[in-house]
Amino acid sequence: GILQHPDGTVLKQLQPPPRGPREQEFYNKVYDSDCCDSILLELREYLPKYFGVWSPPTAPNDTYLKLEDVTSKFNKPCIMDVKIGQKSYDPYASAEKIQQQVSKYPLMEEIGFLVLGMRVYHVSSDSYETQNQHYGRSLTKETVKDGISKFFHSGYCLRKDVVAASIQKVEKILEWFEGQTQLNFYASSLLFVYEGSCQATAVRLSDVTLAEKRRVPKGLLSGGDVLEYNNNIHVINSTENGKIEASVSKGLSKFYALHKKACSKRHHSQLSLKVGNSEQDNVWETSTCITQEHLNGNVLPQLEKVFYHMPAETKESANVEVRMIDFAHVFPSNTKDEGYIYGLKNLITVLQNILDN
Repeated sequence: GILQHPDGTVLKQLQPPPRGPREQEFYNKVYDSDCCDSILLELREYLPKYFGVWSPPTAPNDTYLKLEDVTSKFNKPCIMDVKIGQKSYDPYASAEKIQQQVSKYPLMEEIGFLVLGMRVYHVSSDSYETQNQHYGRSLTKETVKDGISKFFHSGYCLRKDVVAASIQKVEKILEWFEGQTQLNFYASSLLFVYEGSCQATAVRLSDVTLAEKRRVPKGLLSGGDVLEYNNNIHVINSTENGKIEASVSKGLSKFYALHKKACSKRHHSQLSLKVGNSEQDNVWETSTCITQEHLNGNVLPQLEKVFYHMPAETKESANVEVRMIDFAHVFPSNTKDEGYIYGLKNLITVLQNILDN
């Protein structure tokens, strides 16, 4: 497995030959300080940063690749590992190895990718859902879209902002593959990571108003008075939950009343609402559809729905990483990596269908 180094990097133990040395050679080639190959220099953008090899003092013969921890900047990282390509075996694999790999997921050649696992944070329950490789191998052409969409669901709703950002990042990797003919990748994966505790789950009460910024303020998880909710309200600085909830509810009612007359001619689902906290003189504003029924019940889950469905131009771009990993089967080539390209295109199509539907 992957180990954590005290300096914040991760350690991947070198596999037995020839796989381990081949992966080390790949990283050394791409991250060579004298490298001037534009193809390889661009490739660095899509890999974890590489910091050489490391061995523990107590076991000097054990070698680890020292790599960037792509998840380190996330508070509640949601992670998915997707193997890409039509073949999960390399050109030098034995007939027995080929049969073994094909039997694991016969649809690999047709679908072009395989979900190896996922870990998704659910805001609604403040817990993680995990799926292993057996889940991915159970997916068919008909169910793969729904199977992958599970990764982008917060427990409240589909994170379309994350899906859109993921598509953009995979398209950049596809562009790189379309423009290079020197490397072919087999049994390599894309690692998807995004922030599960999204902007809707934490709003800093003392921050600049959204009305001024026209977007969710930065630094939502920084110090100061922070309103967070999963199922309950938690306020840093020990403010009483009841007072905060009452204050927010009061703000909702007040601003709803102010806008009710002005918006009375609109259809109820097109009502523009300002949500405010009069005591703190802070205002959240959104042009999102909201109705009277949204103001009933627990206001906090409703606020999440408001923020989740804000128009794209008022949101900050989703915090998403997509990195290529696992390079034990990378080989020199003089042709495009058509199998990997096929898998990327199919994956983009599935992600686009999730976004559109």
